[in-house]
Parts: sequence; C-alpha cells; structure tokens
Amino acid sequence: MPPQKHKTESPAAAILAVETSCDETACALWADGRIVGERIYSQRRRHRAFGGVVPELASRDHLRRLLPLIDDLLKECGRQPTCIAYTAGPGLAGALLAGATTANALAFAQGIPALPINHLAGHLLSPLLSRPDFAFPYIALLVSGGHTQLWEVRAANDFHLLGATLDDAAGEAFDKTAVLLGLGYPGGAALEKLARRGDPRRFALPSPAQNKNLNFSFSGLKSAARRLTSCESSSAAADIAAAFQCAAAEGLAIQSAKALRQTGVSRLAAVGGVAQNNETWRRLQKHCVPADLHRPHPAHCGDNAAMIALAAAMSISESRRKTKTNAKTEYAFNVDPRARPDSSFSQNSESPNANV
Repeated sequence: MPPQKHKTESPAAAILAVETSCDETACALWADGRIVGERIYSQRRRHRAFGGVVPELASRDHLRRLLPLIDDLLKECGRQPTCIAYTAGPGLAGALLAGATTANALAFAQGIPALPINHLAGHLLSPLLSRPDFAFPYIALLVSGGHTQLWEVRAANDFHLLGATLDDAAGEAFDKTAVLLGLGYPGGAALEKLARRGDPRRFALPSPAQNKNLNFSFSGLKSAARRLTSCESSSAAADIAAAFQCAAAEGLAIQSAKALRQTGVSRLAAVGGVAQNNETWRRLQKHCVPADLHRPHPAHCGDNAAMIALAAAMSISESRRKTKTNAKTEYAFNVDPRARPDSSFSQNSESPNANV
C-alpha cells in the first residue's frame, strides 16, 4: 500500500483536549494545526505507597486538578476553544468520568461541541505529533502499563489489531518485577537504571514472544524473575534486572519485525510509556532494519492530552470529508473502560459536531 498523507481540521479550529484515563491529569490546546500548549500533573507519588493506582484516589485527584490546569493553559495560550475533546476509554471508569463530565459541562456552558476520543487511538496516532511526515500505513507497537499490542495503522480511524498480550502488559511486568527487586512503584525507569549495572547473560529468562502468531505472554517471564529474586541474594539484583529487560525487549522486537514482514509495511512506531525504554528501542533498531522507525517525544510516550487533541483534529477532518456537513451538537457522559480503538465510538461517526 502506498504511503497516505494525513489531514487535520481547519486551521481556524481550537481544540481543548482532556486526558484522565488513569493517574495522569492532562490538558492540551490544538490550534493553527499544531499543539500550542499543554499541561500535565502526575499522581504517581500519591499512589506509590499502595504499589499501584488506587482508582478512587485517582478520580478525586482528577476532579481537584483538572479545572486549574485548563484555566492556566488557556490563560497562557490566549485562545478559547471551539471544541473540547476528552478521553472516553479505555481506562479507569471513575477517572474517565471525571474527565468526561468536566469536558461536557464546559462545552455545554460555552455552546461548543464535546468530542469523545479513544485513548488507544491517541497513542496510535501520537507519532504524528513529532513527525507529521510519518505517513500511513505503519505498524504501531503499543507498549504501556495496561496494553501490549501490535496494530496496523491504516488511517486516522482505521486500525487493525495484529497481536496482543495474553496476560500481563509489558509495563505491568516491568513494574511488578521492579517491586520484587525492591525498587518501588512505578518501577520501569528504576529497573532500566539498575539493569545498566548488570550482566544480562548471567540468567536465561523466557521470551514473551509467541512463536505461532504475533501475540505476547509476559506471565512466564514475570514468574521466572520472581523465582530468581526468591533464591538469589540481593547482590544479583542488577543481573536479574538486566536479564529481565533484555528478554522483554527482545520479545517485543521479534514480534514487531515479524509484523513488518507479514504485512509488507515499511514503517514502525513504538508508542506508550515503555517505548521510552532504551533497550527496547535498541532491539527494535536491530531487528526491524531497514524499516523507518520512530517513537514520539518522551513527553508524548506516556499518557498525555496532546495525542487526544491530535486524534480529535484528525477525526473532525475525516468526518467533514465524508459528510461535507457538520453534525448536530450532542453532549453525553457515557464512557467505556474497555473500548478498542477500532470500535465505532473511537471513529466518532456521529460526532464531531457543529461549528468546530
């Protein structure tokens, strides 16, 4: 398939985007065909004592932080939105509702549209934030705390799932192994730092790559790391971290290379929080030559509102291209904690609405 250029909405539009799917409270403003400002507040310190995200605490913190963040952003940018986009799923139900109700209330008060956007679709399109020339189609390796998937991204609203984890996500496995090594939560970055001092060849750990398809399984790798931490002394921690990281990264790279061969696509993007892991990136560069490889700026690898704004802009453009008209403005408070990016709500066939 030849490369396809992507399009966004009219330059006159100003899209305020809100992201509250988990433990990051974020907002961004898209105007003049680009991100003109963004804000993010991380709740990680708040959840660290519990060893993971506490949904009720996350929801309350979103409600506390979101409006001041939006106010600060709009004051700095000196623009008022013509549309408000918000993450409607997947994610924690209460956290999603915090963002959805805030976005819809603000949109209703100002008489502008509220547009639900899929969180995973935002991740899959996030490479275009820093590389607008990264044309469709491309393979996206989505690796985060909650998801490990391979997608063929054919257009702004055309996603084809190629493979996924059968159990833990890569980021979840990193965090759980980090806790076993006494590194605390969240532990992905700490595990990577510890692994730099270790010998990855000391311990042989199983690959998460499945042989017969493009799926992953991290349960065996995580269990093997648990057995090592229980029988080895603390002096082996760096070697265990290095072995775990190399096994995880190698499995992600092997499946990504396989996806490129099977689809014939020549571009690969690594997206999601684990895309920041340098060992994973190094293995992708090794296995996926000569494909065009890209990963977003670190600020846009994890959960952020800029990717939601971009997905909204592209969704509006696609809707207008198909219908040539603007749909009726509607407001809704429904969210879908298990939404897929290839579901109808992520494509917004009835939404982007009036006068954006």
